[in-house]
Amino acid sequence: MNLFFALAQSSDGSGSNPWSMIGIMVAMFAVMYFVMIRPQKKRQKEEQAMRENIDIGDEITTIGGIMGRVVTVKEDAIIIETGADRAKLKLARWSVSVNNTTNDKLQKEREEKAAAQEKERAEKGKKGKKG
Repeated sequence: MNLFFALAQSSDGSGSNPWSMIGIMVAMFAVMYFVMIRPQKKRQKEEQAMRENIDIGDEITTIGGIMGRVVTVKEDAIIIETGADRAKLKLARWSVSVNNTTNDKLQKEREEKAAAQEKERAEKGKKGKKG
């Protein structure tokens, strides 16, 4: 912020330099791009990849909160079974919010990795006490 004020007050009062204002505008646009636009596009790509990788048997949650197991996968739609009565619903792919099966797999991998690291630390601790 101090840089902005310094650039704004750097004129000697006779008139402002148009290049400094253009530079400030370009800098503000660059900051907005890296803070807002780029992360949103990255999130959209991740969501699209998740929706394209839905397989039969995956547990999903829709944007409306309906949870179910995927029974059929088509190009632009999926069919899920919900509840104990096994009611089937046909949904558009874009309506899938979360693939719970993928999230569960990632969580298990993280837990296994943490357990392996903990085991290594314990082994190093035992070796350090022996020597």
